Amino acid sequence: MTDIDNFAQLDPDSVIDAVESVGFRSDLRVFALNSYENRVYQFGLEEAEPVVVKFYRPQRWSDDQILEEHRFTQALADADIAVIPPWRSASGDSLFSHNGFRFAVYPRRGGHAPALDDMDNLFQLGRLFARLHLVGETQPFHHRPSLTPDSFGHRSREFLLENDFIPPSLRESYDSLSRDLLERIDAVFAQTRPQLLSTHGDGHVGNILWRNGETWLVDFDDSRTAPAIQDLWMFLSGDTDQRRRAMMELIEGYEEFRPFDSRELALIEPLRGLRIMHHAAWLARRWQDPAFPRAFPWFNTERYWGEHILMLREQLALVQEAPLQIHY
Repeated sequence: MTDIDNFAQLDPDSVIDAVESVGFRSDLRVFALNSYENRVYQFGLEEAEPVVVKFYRPQRWSDDQILEEHRFTQALADADIAVIPPWRSASGDSLFSHNGFRFAVYPRRGGHAPALDDMDNLFQLGRLFARLHLVGETQPFHHRPSLTPDSFGHRSREFLLENDFIPPSLRESYDSLSRDLLERIDAVFAQTRPQLLSTHGDGHVGNILWRNGETWLVDFDDSRTAPAIQDLWMFLSGDTDQRRRAMMELIEGYEEFRPFDSRELALIEPLRGLRIMHHAAWLARRWQDPAFPRAFPWFNTERYWGEHILMLREQLALVQEAPLQIHY
């Protein structure tokens, strides 16, 4: 049985055994939380608040990469930035292993996603990520990967074409269109030459918890070296005017702590295109995990790939348009 097979069969008894091995005492309440890449559980404790336990997918991150994420979140917390670093044992360990499962334990925080049509929320998010990036400039990653057109785009394209996920009737269209899109994305990145720094890497509303006026940034599992705009662009939605107003609020808050390089506005649509390509390849790479066919039954159908190609065609048109214009 492979590591992935074992991971797919992780059950409550295994979770309890693992967490109790580092000194916690379970009250036998273990609830699976919404996560596909890793396995995440709310874990009830005797005479204490529940904790959240993350079991890391085998063969995704090395120990060094996971520990670098942990050190980054701890550095952010030490700078009074509202993130949730993992619990550390008396000996200072934050990554643990039991019966082949690697895991980390986190304090639980409740909350809900902020409303992005509230301009004050966007302003506060801009402030939050600017402070994060100030730390990110001084804490460069040495083990975690970079978000580049190659890592998210070219490698995704190559994987899909080499592994026959795309139906034969659509293969030529995907091959040609994805190549054209990546040529344009490569050109924009080469022209922009953005500064790269340590980022959250997956800054979207699902990774923000808001409660009683407090905002918490969670889930650094995708943290990587990237342009600063990577942590901002996913908060934009709506038509051009709505996205412009939202971006202006984000930048206004951001620049209270750190200058924003307006050249990076040209990367918004290229980064969106890379995310679309990477997501399709991510599903393909995980297709042998039984959880994925159950959760994404529409993937790997001709209809899915037809819609995916349409999205890439629309994205190519957007990448070729002038960048979002912001007036200070």
